[in-house]
Amino acid sequence: MRTIVLDTNCLLAILPSVSPYHNVWTGILKGDICLCVSTDILSEYEEILSLKTLPEIADSVINTLLKLPSLRRVSPTFFYNLIKEDPDDNKFVDCAICGNAELIVTNDTHFDILKTIDFPKVEIQRLQDFARLYSADS
Repeated sequence: MRTIVLDTNCLLAILPSVSPYHNVWTGILKGDICLCVSTDILSEYEEILSLKTLPEIADSVINTLLKLPSLRRVSPTFFYNLIKEDPDDNKFVDCAICGNAELIVTNDTHFDILKTIDFPKVEIQRLQDFARLYSADS
């Protein structure tokens, strides 16, 4: 089982059944992918989903996630502040570190700074690469 943190824009991209990345959502639902989330991440998911879709869809997605046995709820105990350009992105980094996630799946270039930081080491992967590799593994 892969353990990941999923950036909000990537969550939006994997939900539609016609998305080329929908296999990632299916993998989360099947329990093949363990999704790490914090309360802050869930709040952002709900906020952005409500803005981009309908509040009912946002509620449905959040409730679905909360019922998954493979969902890992993380309460970060330390805040690393590794991303200076967009400090709001640090919630994903802190969740990944404290939740022992293998990587953060994101297409946001603000996360690229993590490639230059040796400690704590946080791996990132673009959604298209993760979806392709996940398909090959399953």
